[in-house]
Amino acid sequence: MATVDQREGQDDPGQDESEEEVYEVVDLTEYARRHQWWSRVFGNNSGPIAEKYSVATQIAMGGVTGWCAGYLFQRVGKIAATAVGGGFLLLQIANHSGYVQVDWKKVEKDVNKAKKHLKKKANKAAPEINTFIEEVKATDFIKRNIVLSSGFVGGFFLGLAS
Repeated sequence: MATVDQREGQDDPGQDESEEEVYEVVDLTEYARRHQWWSRVFGNNSGPIAEKYSVATQIAMGGVTGWCAGYLFQRVGKIAATAVGGGFLLLQIANHSGYVQVDWKKVEKDVNKAKKHLKKKANKAAPEINTFIEEVKATDFIKRNIVLSSGFVGGFFLGLAS
C-alpha cells in the first residue's frame, strides 16, 4: 500500500517508517452491497430475494406475476359478475312472469336469522383471525421484498387495465 511519503518521492529519507500515514482503501462495491437504500428505510434485513437478484430482475418478476394476477382477476371477475347478474335477471323475469312466487316475509325472516348466526360466529372467530394475522406478518414479507412487491402491485394494476 502506498503511503504519502512514498508517493512524494521520499523527500525526507531520515523519517521513521512508524510515523508514516497509512490510508485504508475502501471498496465502494462492498459498501454499496452492505448499505442499500432500502436497508436504511426498511431495516437491515432486506430478505433473501433482495440479496439474490438485481433490482431490475425483481421488478420484472414482480411486474410479470402482478400482470398475470391482475389479468386473471379481471377475467374471472367479469365472468362471475355476468353469471350473478344474469341469474338475478332471469330470476326477476321469472318472478314477473309468474313462474316463481317469492315469499318475502320468509326471505326477511331467514336473512335476519342468518345475520344473528353470523354475528355470533364472527365474535368467536375474531381472536383466531387476529392471531393468524400476527403470525403470518405479511408486512414483514413486504418490507423484506419491497422491490418485488412494488413490481407486483404495478403489474397487477396494468393487468386490470388490459
